[in-house]
Amino acid sequence: MTETPRLAIDPSWETERRLGRDLLDRPGLTDVMDALDGEAVLVGGAVRDSLMGRPAGDVDLSTPLTPETVRARLTKAGLKAIPTGIEHGTVTAVAQHAAFEITTFRADVQTDGRRATVAFSTDMAADAERRDFTMNALYATQDGRVLDPLGGLADLAARRVRFIGSPEARIREDYLRILRFFRFTAWHACAGEDGIDAEGLAACAALGAGVERLARERIGHEMRRLLAAPDPATATAAMAASGVLARCLPGANAAVLAPLVHVERALGRAPDWRLRLVAMGGEDASASLRLSRAEARTLETWMAAVAKGASPAATAWRHGAEAGWAALILGVVAGQPLPERDAAQRLIADAATAEIPIAAADLVASGIRPGPKLGEALAAAERAWIESGFALDKSALLTEFGGRSAG
Repeated sequence: MTETPRLAIDPSWETERRLGRDLLDRPGLTDVMDALDGEAVLVGGAVRDSLMGRPAGDVDLSTPLTPETVRARLTKAGLKAIPTGIEHGTVTAVAQHAAFEITTFRADVQTDGRRATVAFSTDMAADAERRDFTMNALYATQDGRVLDPLGGLADLAARRVRFIGSPEARIREDYLRILRFFRFTAWHACAGEDGIDAEGLAACAALGAGVERLARERIGHEMRRLLAAPDPATATAAMAASGVLARCLPGANAAVLAPLVHVERALGRAPDWRLRLVAMGGEDASASLRLSRAEARTLETWMAAVAKGASPAATAWRHGAEAGWAALILGVVAGQPLPERDAAQRLIADAATAEIPIAAADLVASGIRPGPKLGEALAAAERAWIESGFALDKSALLTEFGGRSAG
């Protein structure tokens, strides 16, 4: 009978750091860990974010147990076990309506830049070494003890995104790691050029052509997440300098992001990757990043409003508050005066909810015949109403633009 693998922890990996109770007390986590008899550790993003004092997202676990053993133990404990990626060693456990991905320790056997052939392992160090960045190779036990096989804790404290081992070797295993390097730098590194790992950046520049081997959907997914960072300006500027941005979005201008972020913050606006993408421009972002139809329509609407020089109020009234904010922020970046925050919020909110008090039927009743003149009169009335701050009423608009007054 084959002996069940046991979780082996090198004492040199143990640190004084502990995870917060907000993560350890996550509903369902104890149920899953108990079902695996302590033969699992937390890993990756949840550990990293908890140590950074940020809310942890999905909780992933690693284990020396085979997927079959994981499923058997979960089932025995009365928990649901879903073979979501069992060929890659991943089983999803469901406990207290929460999902936890559990993956057997793995070691790479062969890679081609897009996918890897892996072998299951019982060695946590081997599992750590196949990950991308040191800050993602942190583990934690059920009681919250943080394990650091590769020195990721020091990099996390320094807010340094550093590849594990040779950056070029890690990138050649999966070229998506180039884009992840810039995304993680935007989200987790210190602000300014000193926050960008020079060795990693050089490797990304040298191997940037590998990005073109990736599916455009994967590139788009990473770009959305990068541009959603609180301040992606420095990371995106480095991405442009390395030549990678041009491979993802030809013609994009990363230099506009720094002033745009400044305006966003001055107006109290949350980051919006769509606005940042519109500001950067580029050749056919919809195709380059495989945007959805809804996303593409939004970008087209915002770009058209800016190109036409439509006012933020007019844009908000015609296309909604988000479009109005886009027009206002892009206008300020282009040189328009920065409005006071509360005044801008009132302007956009009032415009987005305003209802024009006049319709084509009112103009016809006033004596204007259907046809080109009717359209011209309605457009003129709309412009005057918007310029009045939506104050002109029906009577005033008919007096100014109605058929009897006109003629």
